Amino acid sequence: MPSSCKRFIYSVPLRCSFSAQGASALREVKVHGIEGCRGVKEHIIDIRNITAYNGSTCVFRNFSLTVENGCNTVILGPNGSGKTTLMKLLSCELYPVFLESSHVKIFGHERWNVEKLRTRLGIVSHDLQHSYLTGARGINVILSGFYASIDTWRHQQFSSSDLGKAEAVMEMLGIGQLANRQFGTMSTGEQRRFLLGRALVNDPDALLLDEPTSGLDIKASLIYLETLRKLMRSGKTVILVTHHINEIPPEIDRVVLIRDGRVAGEGMKKELLTSVVLSDLFDYPLEVVSLNGYYEVFPALKSEDELFEE
Repeated sequence: MPSSCKRFIYSVPLRCSFSAQGASALREVKVHGIEGCRGVKEHIIDIRNITAYNGSTCVFRNFSLTVENGCNTVILGPNGSGKTTLMKLLSCELYPVFLESSHVKIFGHERWNVEKLRTRLGIVSHDLQHSYLTGARGINVILSGFYASIDTWRHQQFSSSDLGKAEAVMEMLGIGQLANRQFGTMSTGEQRRFLLGRALVNDPDALLLDEPTSGLDIKASLIYLETLRKLMRSGKTVILVTHHINEIPPEIDRVVLIRDGRVAGEGMKKELLTSVVLSDLFDYPLEVVSLNGYYEVFPALKSEDELFEE
């Protein structure tokens, strides 16, 4: 991987912005401000007019998106909408095609030294979890965050301060007792918490998480989400990339909808996490229910005629 890395995401006004393929129900939504995000000026990620391929498939064309620092955001879309490609671009596994009008900035800079970047943006992805060495000890998973490496290696040196930070992160996440456990023997939830600790050990300003509760049981999911809620309440900016409505914590302020490699809508949760909007986004009749700040979706009730047609 090169020592400097060009990365990305887009700038849209604080109202809904829709693709040409967006459904009519989406086009009717107008959001003029986002609660909790007003007055925010610094962009964590700013992408303008990029084109990106995954293999021979063009996933994004003239794609633009911004995520503001201090504004907890979910990027929500169905499978095939471009979420995986977005994560690969942000983790430098893929590189976009830059045109004359294109730019990719992170915290205002187009070029970053990777070592410095991880002190501002921590990334926890499924690819990272699947790539990790099963024999790595828990403490080494945390310490590897200082070098953005997979496991720790003999040439890497860790100070007493580094060890203290790693121990403090494990204590905060409730995984200190697993410090010497091998990564491959941990549950999925335990692995996720260690990878979160790997990102947090650098005390970044923001976290980017890919479907954080996918594969977790109910208890593990709620514990993980409660950890994220505490981090957001403490001042960390969190960006979720997901298709799971139920893993959007109450502290999330802003919703960005993507479909077919385009931004389909952007705005407040109460305006976009509705039955009509999500039915259009996922191309299936849905009923959305909100309780205690969380959202859940259920199949919409169908008439006898509709059931007979099926």
